[in-house]
Amino acid sequence: MPKFRNPNSPHSRYKSVVELPSDHGLPVPNMPAVRDWTEAEREQWQQWWESPQAAMWDESFIPTVAVMLTYFGKILDGTATSTHQMEFRHLAGSLGLTAEGMKRLGWTFEGDAK
Repeated sequence: MPKFRNPNSPHSRYKSVVELPSDHGLPVPNMPAVRDWTEAEREQWQQWWESPQAAMWDESFIPTVAVMLTYFGKILDGTATSTHQMEFRHLAGSLGLTAEGMKRLGWTFEGDAK
């Protein structure tokens, strides 16, 4: 007898979709005090943590978002290497900040689930 598919398996292509709220109402965490952040970086930090995707993050994501923000700063000031850019793209996808990342994570925006 064939095995039935388990949509709850972490490797399933048939996972349920998580609908992200447009306004999650969670507080924006403080930026790590590891260096001085530019105004553009501070604004981006705020934007990322207020995004619908941030509803799926907890405090353990703070260092990851900070590293991505460091790459973001390098991209903005023109000092990013190809490795920085590649890592930025990888982290953005892993955090669900790209369409491909959201699809892979099984996330959709509120009202978009069908």
